[in-house]
Amino acid sequence: MSAFPELNVRLYVELDGKPGVWFLSLDATNPLAVWAARRYFHLPYHSARISLHGVEGGIRYSARRTSGHPALEATYRAISSPYESRQGTLEHWLTERYCLYAQTPDGVILRNDVHHVPWPLQRAEAEITENSYFAAHGLDIGGPPALLHAARRIDVVVWNAERAL
Repeated sequence: MSAFPELNVRLYVELDGKPGVWFLSLDATNPLAVWAARRYFHLPYHSARISLHGVEGGIRYSARRTSGHPALEATYRAISSPYESRQGTLEHWLTERYCLYAQTPDGVILRNDVHHVPWPLQRAEAEITENSYFAAHGLDIGGPPALLHAARRIDVVVWNAERAL
C-alpha cells in the first residue's frame, strides 16, 4: 500500500523559519494513495502509469499521467557510492526538509511535519528524452539538470496537518 513509484514537481519554500516543500504536482500509480492524499492532505496528486526497469547499470524510468499528458522518459544511473549530504551544502538544503505545505480548497495553508532519515544520495547522470512535467506548470528549465542525484527508497512518516497561515 505505501510503496509505489511516484514523480513530483516541487518548490522549496520557507514559512516562519521552517523550510519545507510545496508540491506543484505528484504523480503516482496507486489510486487509493492518490485519492487519500488529495482528500486528506490537499496535495495535487494525479494517477499515472510509472515504470522502472533495470538497463545496463541504470534505470529506465517512464511516467505518464493516465490522461496522457504530461510525460517523462529518462534513463539514469548512479555514478558514486551513497553518502549523506553535509550541512551548509546545496544538497543538504534541497534534501533535508522536514515539512510540506499545502492549501485547502478554501485557501487555508497547512503544514505537515515529516520525518525521514538523511537521504542516501548518489551522484547520478541521466539521458532525458522527454519531459513535459515542467511545461505543464508553465515552467521552462532550459536544458539538462545542473545537479542530479539518485537515492534508494527511504521511509517517510507524515504527521497530521496544522494550520500554517
